[in-house]
Amino acid sequence: MSDPLPRITPAQRRARLGQRHLLAPSARAARVEAVADAVVGLHATDPATVYLSACARLREPGAGEVERALYEDVSLVKLLSMRRTIFAVTTELAPVVGSSTARAIAVRERATLLKHLRERAEEHWDEARLAEVEKAVLAAVAERGEATTAEVAEDVPALRERIVMAPGKPYAARQTVGSRLLRLLASDGHLRRCRPRGSWTSSLYPWALVPPLPDLPVREAKAELARRWLAAYGPATEADLKWWTGWTVTDTRRALADIGAEGVTLAEGPGYVVPGDVPGDDEPVAGDEPWAALLPGLDPTAMGWQARGWYLDPDHVKPLFDGSGNIGPTVWWNGRIVGGWAQRANGEVVWRALTDVGREATAAVAAEAARLSGWLGEVRVTPRFRTPLERELAS
Repeated sequence: MSDPLPRITPAQRRARLGQRHLLAPSARAARVEAVADAVVGLHATDPATVYLSACARLREPGAGEVERALYEDVSLVKLLSMRRTIFAVTTELAPVVGSSTARAIAVRERATLLKHLRERAEEHWDEARLAEVEKAVLAAVAERGEATTAEVAEDVPALRERIVMAPGKPYAARQTVGSRLLRLLASDGHLRRCRPRGSWTSSLYPWALVPPLPDLPVREAKAELARRWLAAYGPATEADLKWWTGWTVTDTRRALADIGAEGVTLAEGPGYVVPGDVPGDDEPVAGDEPWAALLPGLDPTAMGWQARGWYLDPDHVKPLFDGSGNIGPTVWWNGRIVGGWAQRANGEVVWRALTDVGREATAAVAAEAARLSGWLGEVRVTPRFRTPLERELAS
């Protein structure tokens, strides 16, 4: 009879978050690249999330440190990758993300765009015209150095043509070709987003050419991404990894096998850790270093697993998520989500606990709210995906 698999409890999983995700004060990082690698990528669909997620984990929070990495050193790059979500990852990890997920997504995005252009555009489009326009776009960006979509459209008028999305539906809309095509060229690895026009919360950013990412063997890239994710988020289930990456079941199982992932037993059932990562007697436990955090909507820790019952009370899902499954700003205490927060128009950061957290937690959360207010200064942040509790607190 085989030995039973090691059991890892929800409390042990929560104890790991403070250190591995750099949320405990002693674990905070000096540079944003260390933050991005610790969580295997910062969610970047909402521009503000990158800054808020990074600064929650930095010893000295400030937008300038994030801007340095994104726009000066360009040591962080944004890729349309896991789950068709934009992630900011380090340049070291970018080839892994590109070969394991981003390139396959770019292929699907191209096919979808071409289908929409053929069926819904105002003028005739085919593969030849799309290739011709793409070549013109890259030439225009090269000539300008960097340019917004509207500026490129001055040089390439085809970008101003429109596509009807969801025709015949109440929510039908008309999008410009440029809004879709430059995003595609970015997902294909030809363009990168530059410093936005306006504040760091703005989505009005110019584009610039970027050197192509190195090609890695796809299977090796998937294994490396799985290894990094499991080291940061493990223990976790096969379903968690499949959900986070957007891979097929076959690819997920192959990647786990390729890295020699060790089986463990979780409250949800079978789980995995990277080899040698079963908790030992010397591993910190919950309460060794109490910590509080105010994390933004779509933060990688909050969105790191498909099964969230070990850190999120199911009764709190409704106030903290929007109707599409996007989590809003959350308040954490020792590895659990215990409430939500928002910033009001006057700049005040307000929060509410959804459960009794006690005096120690209340004081710690209040200190984090003051820390957040301190580095935000005059900046006002409204999440792109608003949730019931965030709207209520912000009003």
